[in-house]
Amino acid sequence: MTEHPTSHEGRQPVAARPQERTRPRQEAAAHAPRPAAPAAVPPQPPAPPEPPQDAAGPARREGDRLRFVGAATRRIARGIDLDEIVLGLCRATVPTFSDAILVYLRDPLPVGDERPVVPFVLRLRRTDRLRLTDEDTDGALLGGFQVPVLGAPAEVAPAAELCEVIAGGALAEVLRGVRPVFGDSAAARAALPELLGDGRTLPAGHRSILAPLRGRRRVTGAAIFLRRPDRPAFEADDLLVAAQLATHTALGIDKAVLYGREAYIADELQRTMLPEGLPQPTGVRLASRYLPAAETARVGGDWYDAIPLPGSRVALVVGDVMGHSMTSAAIMGQLRTTAQTLAGLDLPPQEVLHHLDEQAQRLGTDRMATCLYAVYDPVSHRITIANAGHPPPILLHLGGRAEVLRVPPGAPIGVGGVDFEAVELDAPAGATLLLYTDGLVESRLRDVWTGIEQLRERLAATAQLTGPDHSPPLEALCDDVLDMLGPGDRDDDIALLAARFDGIAPSDVAYWFLEPEDSAPGRARRLARRALARWGLEELSDSVELLVSEVVTNAVRYAERPVTLRLLRTDVLRCEVGDDSPQLPRQRRARDTDEGGRGLFLVNRLARRWGATRLSTGKVVWFELATQV
Repeated sequence: MTEHPTSHEGRQPVAARPQERTRPRQEAAAHAPRPAAPAAVPPQPPAPPEPPQDAAGPARREGDRLRFVGAATRRIARGIDLDEIVLGLCRATVPTFSDAILVYLRDPLPVGDERPVVPFVLRLRRTDRLRLTDEDTDGALLGGFQVPVLGAPAEVAPAAELCEVIAGGALAEVLRGVRPVFGDSAAARAALPELLGDGRTLPAGHRSILAPLRGRRRVTGAAIFLRRPDRPAFEADDLLVAAQLATHTALGIDKAVLYGREAYIADELQRTMLPEGLPQPTGVRLASRYLPAAETARVGGDWYDAIPLPGSRVALVVGDVMGHSMTSAAIMGQLRTTAQTLAGLDLPPQEVLHHLDEQAQRLGTDRMATCLYAVYDPVSHRITIANAGHPPPILLHLGGRAEVLRVPPGAPIGVGGVDFEAVELDAPAGATLLLYTDGLVESRLRDVWTGIEQLRERLAATAQLTGPDHSPPLEALCDDVLDMLGPGDRDDDIALLAARFDGIAPSDVAYWFLEPEDSAPGRARRLARRALARWGLEELSDSVELLVSEVVTNAVRYAERPVTLRLLRTDVLRCEVGDDSPQLPRQRRARDTDEGGRGLFLVNRLARRWGATRLSTGKVVWFELATQV
């Protein structure tokens, strides 16, 4: 069908104007010489008409919804803890999907298969709203509906902080239905007052969606999405968007709660497997540090310990089980308990490592660990060290010189069939011994010996700051050592134990041998009285003579070899009586007709502390008295 050249307005149609404009050019081109072989140009098809705006709108809006849901769920999924999950929901929906949001969660949140707490209580966890410009006001934005901006605690939330969900009530029915509902629906109109609290309703004209948050097993909360009156109302497809957001948020909350419980268990496990507090043995001061490999791996196989031994000695232990997982922590706990038991038997360091090696083999063929076991004697100012594949300790002298102690490396615990060797070294007063695990000196950026040399230099530099006559404070020294770690140096757990050797001066020690005969208690009283007079502690003579007499009498009764008596004067007066009988004394209540059995009762009443320790050659009974009376 051919169109007419003119329209009813007497003008050329739009489609005809280009032909007239190009006609003179075509006539001029007709008189020009033509090329030898012209190429045939096919006629161009007419351009397809653009779709009407109404047809493209729904498709565009659907695409926008899909892109929004994808971005929002990714933002929610990035969170690990509970606050990050809820904050991700708020920031993803405001202002793109809604102008304000209120998020409620169960209080408390059930974990895993735990039975929820009754009654069912929801707590307002977080609110967010579209932030105002300078021209906006609270009333213009939400019609007087005050929703606090994050970080603005001065504003008051419109809803009650706590809401008890009544069984069989309107809110319980909406939560049980799981699907989001419009705020103007009958179910929501009945449920929202119960959720917001008495006397609180949504402002007139505002659109809202009430979406239950249901996790894997149960409802964990609810969310309210709000829109202003001047914004397009929520559509049916927006219910699907709200359902997607609520589902991903609820699953993220379940994940965060489980992660929080696992982190709590890991923290408790690590806390109980490490010493709750270091002892305060005579003649030595202690400080320690522990750092996990990462926040996501809070437990590991590194441990340290300080165990008081008979004779005012102390055992210093540091070890490292392969890996930093729950399994490593469990193995570490068993080895640490074994080391404490062996230390109580007062075995030599090399024998302790030998028995630890046997215990590791009993736990499994692949249970490997390194360990360093040292025993410090403050009276002799000596330290005995045995090593099982662990980095060597560093001794920081009083003058500021730091040296890596030459200790036989030995094989790791768990290898089996390996003899361990112990060395005895001087431990001068004022020196500091540093025991550590390889996480402090080894990483992807440096090998272990480079790290040990850097640690030695760091200790020497720190000691120079306090001068040649003063040792650096232990706590500050530990912090300074950890400051040497760089961003790439945290590949493994770190356990650190520092011991400052004060020692006991020979003038503060009195030591005697007593033959196991009836005259031994009387001689012990005279020797103790002379020592107290020499130290200026005559006010303790009566108590010390009575207690020494009772303990020596019990020792002589069962001993076959000479009994040892030692007095130590530090901040307290300590008395130690040793014999060759392995039977430990036990306190018991004597009857009126008994001639004996009251010695330990007197010791328990008069002494500040007392105890008995079994040795490989017998036992030691000791007691302490305060020197300040």
